[in-house]
Amino acid sequence: MLYLVIALLLAAVIFGPQFWVRYEMDRHAADRPDLPGTGGELARHLLDRFGLASVVVETTAAGGDHYDPDARTVRLSPGNHDGRSITAVAVAAHEVAHAVQHAQGSRLFGIRTGLARFLGMVDKVAMVILITAPVVMVLTRVPTIGLFQFGAALALLGIGLVVHLVTLPVEFDASFGKALPILQHENYLHPDDMPAARGVLRAAAMTYVAASLMGLLNFLRILRR
Repeated sequence: MLYLVIALLLAAVIFGPQFWVRYEMDRHAADRPDLPGTGGELARHLLDRFGLASVVVETTAAGGDHYDPDARTVRLSPGNHDGRSITAVAVAAHEVAHAVQHAQGSRLFGIRTGLARFLGMVDKVAMVILITAPVVMVLTRVPTIGLFQFGAALALLGIGLVVHLVTLPVEFDASFGKALPILQHENYLHPDDMPAARGVLRAAAMTYVAASLMGLLNFLRILRR
């Protein structure tokens, strides 16, 4: 019974955030013809309003909605770029908020960007260690070495989750310090739509944490096999 409770708690911790993020995004993604523009159009309008005409807005089929500080580009999924929904508008405002953080020289955003680059290298190293572990075990005939490699790969992937938790203030500032006031006080959305927008913005702030938890789960599945 204890093992069942522990398993259920772990499942809630790992699957809960991802399910909740997807649920919040999907339930407010219905087309709203009464909205004045699409997510992509709002992103372009806000960037111009904040004097960021050099920042590009484009669609992305992979990588999800994000702001790329190196390319100075706001990338939105097709549904959010071309969609006219609460989700599209809120996500577009969130990603534009990151561009504003970058333009304002936010120290926390700079730290987050540096850590994101670091995580890219960490993920590659973790995958190399993971892939070579069985080969090393066969060649050396020392299972302990292979188990040590698996442990090292797990620790490296765990760094990603820690980093995203540490940088949550950047995400919440983008959602509630910038995007929400813009949508609320400048009447881009009707007051009745603000609770839904808050839910989407909260989910947008938690996206990377939820993705990290799923990444750890996938690794554990590989380790079990």
